[in-house]
Amino acid sequence: MSSETLQIQHDYQPSRVKPEDKEFRTMKALCSLTVAIAVPLSLTLFIIFEFGSAKRHRFVMGEPAWFPPLLLINIASIWSSFSMSLAAWIVWVDHGFHMNSDALPLYISQVSLSIVWHPLQLVIGSVRFGFVVCLLHFGTLFACYHSFRKFNKFAADLVIPCLFCSAFLTIISCKLIIH
Repeated sequence: MSSETLQIQHDYQPSRVKPEDKEFRTMKALCSLTVAIAVPLSLTLFIIFEFGSAKRHRFVMGEPAWFPPLLLINIASIWSSFSMSLAAWIVWVDHGFHMNSDALPLYISQVSLSIVWHPLQLVIGSVRFGFVVCLLHFGTLFACYHSFRKFNKFAADLVIPCLFCSAFLTIISCKLIIH
C-alpha cells in the first residue's frame, strides 16, 4: 500500500451559518408569521364586515342598556383573533403542533367557534344556541391555554386576554337568555 492511499484528509471545517442562510430563515419565519396571523384575522374581519354592521344587527332596538356597543364587540373579536394567532404561531415554532399533542385541533376548534358566534348571536338572534357556542368557545380557549402552556409560557399568556373576552361574552349571552 502506498502512503498516498492511507492519508486521510482532515480539512473538515465546521459549517457556519452563512448570512444568506440566516436571511432566508428570517424571511421564511416572517412569511409563516404573516400567514398564521392573516388567515384567522381575515376570517374574523370577513365575518365582522359581512354580519357585524349596525344595519344587520338585530338587537339594535331591543338590546338592554347594559349590552356593550357593537364596536367594542368587534374590536374585542379582532384583538382576540390576533392574539390567538400569534400564540398559535409561537407554539408552532416551538414544534407544539408537530408533536403528538392536542394543540392544533383545539386551536382550529377555537377559531371555528369564534367565527360562528358572531352571526349566530348577533345576526340570527339565536340567544340560547349562541350561549352554548360561547360556553364551548370558553372551554376550548381554556384547553388551548393549558395545551399551549406545555410548549411556551408566553404563548399561553397571550391566551389569557382571549379567555377574559370569551368569559365576558358568555356572561352577556347568559344575561340575554335571562332578559
